Amino acid sequence: MTDLTTLPDGLEPPLDDGAAAHLVGRMLPSLSLSSTAGGSVDLSRCRGLAVVYAYPMTGRPGAPLPGGWNEIPGARGCTPQACSFRDHFAELRALGVAHVFGVSTQTTAYQREAAERLHLPFPLLSDAALEWQDMLDLPTFEADGDVLLKRLTMIARDGEIVAALYPVFPPDRSASDVLDWLRARKDTAYAARN
Repeated sequence: MTDLTTLPDGLEPPLDDGAAAHLVGRMLPSLSLSSTAGGSVDLSRCRGLAVVYAYPMTGRPGAPLPGGWNEIPGARGCTPQACSFRDHFAELRALGVAHVFGVSTQTTAYQREAAERLHLPFPLLSDAALEWQDMLDLPTFEADGDVLLKRLTMIARDGEIVAALYPVFPPDRSASDVLDWLRARKDTAYAARN
């Protein structure tokens, strides 16, 4: 039985291959993504600070992970990453983050199970058709024949990407890394004005 909430020892960290270097300064594209909260979300319309973390896929208790999952640098850790944003959600809000979203290529029905099981206070968004990925040219990899997003975190202000944290490792520090970035940039002053 695989414990999805913890990271196994010896995971190889992903290398920065430059695949997210083009994102800062770009606008989030206008596209409606299905949400676990019901309906859809167009991230380009989010005002204020938004944190959008892309992740490969959440596992399900008792279900096998894709073959060689632990050996793919950066693949393992979606549940700990989601939990990090859950556990630091109040701190993110206190620093002026108006929106937090997770995005993967899984269907909304698949994501809903994880959102409910993990008690996430924010929605997960589905890019199952890879349209959003294509519009932003987000980095991907393949596992068991599925195209999955590489783990990265974007911070946007009024729809403009102001930071792309990539690669993300370890995944359970993802929200802490965002908090560190926000504190270092004093974005709380911006958030307080809006």
